[in-house]
Amino acid sequence: MAVPERKVEPGEFLKGAREAGALLLDARSPYEFAEAHIPGAQSFPLFDDAERAEVGTLYKQVGREAAVERGLELIGPKMARLVREAKTLFAETPDRRPIHLYCWRGGMRSGSLGWLLRTAGLPVVLLEGGYKAYKQTLPEFMGRSWPLVRVGGYTGSAKTAVLAELAKAGEQVVDLEGLARHFGSAFGNLERHPQPTSEHFRNLLADALDGLDASRRIWVENESRRIGKVHLPEPFYQRMIACPALEMLRTTDDRVDHLVEMYGAFDMGLLRQGFEAIRAELGGVETEEALKALDAEDLAKGARIALAYYDRTYEHGLQKRAGDRRHPVDCGGVSLADCAVRLIAEADRLGL
Repeated sequence: MAVPERKVEPGEFLKGAREAGALLLDARSPYEFAEAHIPGAQSFPLFDDAERAEVGTLYKQVGREAAVERGLELIGPKMARLVREAKTLFAETPDRRPIHLYCWRGGMRSGSLGWLLRTAGLPVVLLEGGYKAYKQTLPEFMGRSWPLVRVGGYTGSAKTAVLAELAKAGEQVVDLEGLARHFGSAFGNLERHPQPTSEHFRNLLADALDGLDASRRIWVENESRRIGKVHLPEPFYQRMIACPALEMLRTTDDRVDHLVEMYGAFDMGLLRQGFEAIRAELGGVETEEALKALDAEDLAKGARIALAYYDRTYEHGLQKRAGDRRHPVDCGGVSLADCAVRLIAEADRLGL
């Protein structure tokens, strides 16, 4: 017996989809899924990329009826397999919670697949308006008055590591660089980790924020508009720069030690590429000195040369944002855990 159809708006849909163990399926094509999707979703395409393109072209050039007929021809041979795969996934979900299913507009793809799964006896919840409706909720969500506290500091201050210590201490933290998959202090994404699209980064950020208590402070690293190739959502960025920044003051030796520890295991060829990438800004003489230091395996000297450049860049950025609400916190010569303790104490003192 077929299970009755159920469609819900994005807020209710996400609440159900985020329950522990809930099964969230994306009926769009693999390319659409790879570009961006609701975090936690599994790709469960009704059409592959070529099939989607074919049906879409028919719809535009011939009409809806021809596109629907061709779509049914493509779906027919897949129906039994789709049901088997959905049943296998459903069997693994705790307490047999309903499958949450969406497509681009909440139209024929999720509707057809939802009908098929319900006919097979599976409980299905559809997203009213599809992924497009979910997207439309995000600008307002991102621009809310999040109680953010920015952690600032010169290159090599170990801001990401200190954020981890803050999390260990029970503070709420959003690791923007982690979400953007852009790791590394001086040379950025040196190992070329694949980054999400800006759209999917926004989705990941929204998911991270949604799990936090908006009545308590939330720590983030003080970032620019762009993290590698990923752009921060503008409403969130504007909210972030309006919030106070606690500036970690660490000694040059602290920062050199951190960079040596961070990059010590890297291939020297990658480090050379990092210096070559900033040759124009660093200067020819300094770049050659840095490369000689790498050849001599003197990472500390190479780090000091890099910091001289990055410090100038950071100071230039500070001048451009002179109106920032910045509060210095002395973290020189102490452990990362103690840096976190001092940041918490200063945030408490300021009533953040």
